[in-house]
Amino acid sequence: MSKSFPYARLSGFYLFYFALLGTLVPYWSLYLQSFGLTAQTIGLLMAMLHLSRVVAPNIWGWIADKTGQRIRVVRYGAFLTWVIFIAIFWQTSALGIGVVMLSFSFFWNAVLPQFEVLTLQHLGESRDRYSQIRLWGSVGFIMAVVGTGALLDLVSIRWLPLVALLLMMLIWFNTLLIPAPLEQSARQQDQRSLWNIVKTPQVLVFLLIFFLVQFSHGPYYTFYSVMLQDLGYSRSRIGQLWAVGVIAEVLLFMLIPRLFQRFTLRHIMLLSLLLCSLRWLLIALYPDQLVLLLFAQLLHAASFGSLHAVGIALVYHYFSPATQGRGQALFASAGFGAGGASGAMLSGVFWDAWGGQGTFLAAALISLLAVAIALWWIFPEKVKRLD
Repeated sequence: MSKSFPYARLSGFYLFYFALLGTLVPYWSLYLQSFGLTAQTIGLLMAMLHLSRVVAPNIWGWIADKTGQRIRVVRYGAFLTWVIFIAIFWQTSALGIGVVMLSFSFFWNAVLPQFEVLTLQHLGESRDRYSQIRLWGSVGFIMAVVGTGALLDLVSIRWLPLVALLLMMLIWFNTLLIPAPLEQSARQQDQRSLWNIVKTPQVLVFLLIFFLVQFSHGPYYTFYSVMLQDLGYSRSRIGQLWAVGVIAEVLLFMLIPRLFQRFTLRHIMLLSLLLCSLRWLLIALYPDQLVLLLFAQLLHAASFGSLHAVGIALVYHYFSPATQGRGQALFASAGFGAGGASGAMLSGVFWDAWGGQGTFLAAALISLLAVAIALWWIFPEKVKRLD
């Protein structure tokens, strides 16, 4: 990397952004549970964090691509996130909490897809080094999930929003330090419209696969901590189990450039999807077996780490420079948005009907469906990217 490359500042954004995820994803359902809410209500509220990803990234991606002011979109989104979130301290009803979650996440979910584009623009021809920056997000997640778990063993779960607010403010402050890259994709010309790219069958299937992947993660992100707490695990132990998964993810991000050189995106995707299904199967059948639960957490390297890296690489492969912002937004909308929201909402329904075992078995089957679709359809080399 050149001396002018803002490695520390870009890495700092991922550190704080995913530290916020490490605070919210494992423990927010426990915060909601403290209000005496049902599993279905918790599932619906957790879905609020995903619902805005269906719409928000596409709106902000379109604005960023058309104006070329991507860094401003990121800064405004980060600022409005923490300003709106302040209202959570006065909410005690499911409706009030839901409105705040939907409102702040509309801006929060606009930030990451556009920052991914900024990072790739700063990297230029060194895009294979993306994982060296992104791994700091995993480090932030680990620090937050372990630290917050230990803190919540000492203080009330009602302190959680304050921790989240402080991290939101750090995210915003960090965006003020990021310079705009020299390259502005919005000023580049492309003969193909976004729709012409999206309607390509392989691109549609790519988006469907990542919808299914995030759908299968619904029970994990919504009820994994609740399940462990019900089994008698302490909050600090729950945090440690989450951290094990992300440590595996960090190691994967360190290795992924070499894996990309040795294996095709198709092969990495197929293996990762199979391991994702195995992970949910182990959690379904052996949640009280700590050793097997630890092994299942190590598979987070595949179910999230390598699949996310493959997804980012395929967006870059399928979408042209002038549509990169909207391409990343569609990727986020289909997977973390529609898939994550659907998985969170239905996991609440399944949890009441089938319990933890049945819900995670359903997640394993959904992952196997993604394997079958990818095996039949995904051949990136057959889709030529136009620069």
